[in-house]
Amino acid sequence: MSVRRKINETNGIYFISFTCYRWLNLFEISNSYDAIYKWFDHLKDNHHYIIGYAIMPNHLHALIAFSESEISINTTIGNGKRFLAYELVNQLKANKEQDILKTLREGVSDSDKKAGKKHQVFITSFDWKECYSNQFIEQKLNYMHDNPCVGKWNLARSPAEYPHSSAKFYLECIQGIYEVTSYLILEDIDLTKPVV
Repeated sequence: MSVRRKINETNGIYFISFTCYRWLNLFEISNSYDAIYKWFDHLKDNHHYIIGYAIMPNHLHALIAFSESEISINTTIGNGKRFLAYELVNQLKANKEQDILKTLREGVSDSDKKAGKKHQVFITSFDWKECYSNQFIEQKLNYMHDNPCVGKWNLARSPAEYPHSSAKFYLECIQGIYEVTSYLILEDIDLTKPVV
């Protein structure tokens, strides 16, 4: 999966966002929130930390602390998007969402078709910002936690009420559906040392 700008670092705290193809509400339509939680589990199993997240109907925001690894951050995100694409397509097939599957098939470029790709589930690139300070982390947490309550969304009356985000943890000190690690704990963790 390509990125607009490659992440040159091999560790650090990053605000990551990626979006479903044509801004389709694929996470909601396929009810694939659990697939994202499985991917988060995989990241944790590989010694990374989920600091915060908001899963919107058609895009994901996540704050992830990446520990030093032989696998690049770009590859880690690309592999995650491939895993999620596979899970979403399987769920769409199970739900008999033929029109959406047709749209995703039509979105595959000719060169990707030659490589065996069958569905274009996400916009090819992903957005990222490296988080150098607690102030910037807090800004990104507030942004993603407010996302379900603003603009066209109105998915909850308050950020803490939206189930598919870490807002409840940061606002009420109660873990939500998925357990996150406070960014304050990471001050005592050296992300530059590979975990053996």
